[in-house]
Amino acid sequence: MLGRVPDDVQVNERLVIPAAELSWRFSRSSGPGGQGVNTTDSRVELSWDLAGSDLLPASLRDRAIERLGSRLVNGVLTVVASEHRSQLRNREAAAARLAGIVAGAIAPPPRVRRATRPSRGAVERRIADKKRRGQIKRGRRGDMD
Repeated sequence: MLGRVPDDVQVNERLVIPAAELSWRFSRSSGPGGQGVNTTDSRVELSWDLAGSDLLPASLRDRAIERLGSRLVNGVLTVVASEHRSQLRNREAAAARLAGIVAGAIAPPPRVRRATRPSRGAVERRIADKKRRGQIKRGRRGDMD
């Protein structure tokens, strides 16, 4: 079943990257495809200017730029897909990959874990396990007589 080429990229239920902000490039892939790989431009590069886009609020854009700093080139996020034989499936894969990366980059930070002391039972179980393990190791020793 052939899918539809994604026009807009749906990142989450509230964020959609419009097709006007996306840039597609196609080239020859090095993957599977037999003789067709030499003639078909099935490799897909999808780029989105994250820093220049007004789609995200400033706080989310700054968070995304900070988290994706090593992946951005002059504020542009680029993903590549060449794992499929057809250009259409690679376009779908690139759009899904871009959506996943952007969704992860704008996600709120996880709650900070407050350090707590282990319970008395947990401490007693840990010490009992250590003693049991030491007993096993002592049992492996030969007599020193």
